[in-house]
Amino acid sequence: MRAIYKREVQSYFQTMVGYAFIVFLIAAVGVYFMVYNLSYGYPKFAYALYGSMYFFLIAIPVLTMRSLAEERKNRTDQLLLTRPVTLGQIVLGKYLAMVTILAIPCLVFCMFPLVIQGQGTAYLKTDYAAILIYFLLGCTYIALGLLLSALTESPVIAAVSTFGVLLVCYLWEGLRQFMPSQALANLAVILALIVILAFWVKHMTKNWMLASGLGVAAAAACGIVFLNDSTAFENLLSEFMGHFAFAALLEDALYNNLLNVQGILLLLSAIGLCLFLTMQMIQKRRWN
Repeated sequence: MRAIYKREVQSYFQTMVGYAFIVFLIAAVGVYFMVYNLSYGYPKFAYALYGSMYFFLIAIPVLTMRSLAEERKNRTDQLLLTRPVTLGQIVLGKYLAMVTILAIPCLVFCMFPLVIQGQGTAYLKTDYAAILIYFLLGCTYIALGLLLSALTESPVIAAVSTFGVLLVCYLWEGLRQFMPSQALANLAVILALIVILAFWVKHMTKNWMLASGLGVAAAAACGIVFLNDSTAFENLLSEFMGHFAFAALLEDALYNNLLNVQGILLLLSAIGLCLFLTMQMIQKRRWN
């Protein structure tokens, strides 16, 4: 894994992608730092991080789009898979290389709260908690980008799809407002999602019986719960989506001076799930 990690880190700097990513993030956050903290006098660096979060929508797809898609396009993935390393080591090596690139601007950001402290009042605990959450959000988005890069052999398609998914994550809180509140409407949406999930299971396993059985069982369970207590479905989707509002973790640090440990564990779980699914997609393609 160490050889793959070193090769990936070197490749990001040899192609200038790493330099562009680092400079772009530092410049973007630096502009907000100058406006919010130096010009307007806001005492928290977390304002600059929160205001510049949407730059992830551009930076992360550029960083992740070539990670696996280009290997597949150039057919070098076959050479990679025949090396004396496990599939998990390949995925982790590539992922940790991108995390290393992300860590460089985040380390630079650690100096900004000290600049604020030198000018007056500073909230170092809040700011460093916000930097940690910002870094973990970036790690989560990188894991999503890596997964989407494993689904295609076109880096452009990987970048566009990653941008789309990150845009949905960025607009997550706004999308919650469009979720239905009525119990019957929530049940209908959930049943539609179960159908989509059943088709995905069929696509992954090529087993209609397994997909149909899981779909029917899940739909029957929802029907039974609805008949026993329909109020359990009221605002269910909105409340469920609230648990996955990743950007809200940065808001908690900024406005409430709160480091949400449960939210951090959720981010780490999302990273693990994305890496696991990435390995499964590569394994599926290997056997096909």
